Amino acid sequence: MPNETFSTVGYVMPKEYLNPSELFPSRQYGFSQLVIAQGGRLVFMSGQVAWDEGQELVGGHDFRAQTWQAFRNVEKAIKAAGGTLADIVSMRIYIVANKLDESSVVREALQAFFPGETPPTTTWIGVQSLANEGFLIEIEPIAVIE
Repeated sequence: MPNETFSTVGYVMPKEYLNPSELFPSRQYGFSQLVIAQGGRLVFMSGQVAWDEGQELVGGHDFRAQTWQAFRNVEKAIKAAGGTLADIVSMRIYIVANKLDESSVVREALQAFFPGETPPTTTWIGVQSLANEGFLIEIEPIAVIE
């Protein structure tokens, strides 16, 4: 299904999710190739990491635990803005280089938090380190809330 308009709670959100056959099939990895959004409020979020509300690192050196906490924080942040995960249209995901071989964890989290046919676009970026030496992943979302 190359084009789709996603609807929720009684109104149509003008977002179009494109996965052209000329590009590799990305939905199997939990993301769309393109999302076109019109109208609404743009929400730019700071990178979300595995800190809990008390600024304690969740998961220690466990990449899976940190990944899931970072995605839970993304969900909390978008709710604070008045939206849902369905409003997120794009994400940059920064992964510490020595964890890139565990990237299937990121795919699993994307599929769990963004199930179905309308996941956001994503770019995964390997980095030497993040702002805190304990951070293994950071997720920087952009949303369009109607």
